[in-house]
Amino acid sequence: MRRAVLAGTGFSTLVIALLALKPHQLPGPDASAAHAPASARTSTAPSGSSAGTGTYTGDPVDTRYGTVQVAVTVTKGKVTSVEVLQAPDQNGRDQQISSRALPRLTQEAITAQSAHIDAVSGASYTSQGYVESLQSALDQAHV
Repeated sequence: MRRAVLAGTGFSTLVIALLALKPHQLPGPDASAAHAPASARTSTAPSGSSAGTGTYTGDPVDTRYGTVQVAVTVTKGKVTSVEVLQAPDQNGRDQQISSRALPRLTQEAITAQSAHIDAVSGASYTSQGYVESLQSALDQAHV
């Protein structure tokens, strides 16, 4: 009887501890990222072109490890390429993370045709900066 009580108590404690855990989430836009003013946004879409066609430069997003900025090329409303203009590269570890994460993020963005992409494990800050810069460029393109 005593074992059953101890086992029940232990199981209950385990369930409560598991329910108390929160899933890992990326920091929100107001957590640590600072954005450039809207006046700093640039676009190289030719005037008179159809909406959603051209190259649009996203806002530079400051992260804990450096600035991330992308430019998106859109053709007839479809994302055709994403170019990384700035990425953390202050040391070998930053360069290693960027070289692994940025191509994956770019491929996901082109496949998803949006900024609703998964972060790359081990590159949370870079991923968040990439997504924010990408979204600002897509907002300009009206995609």
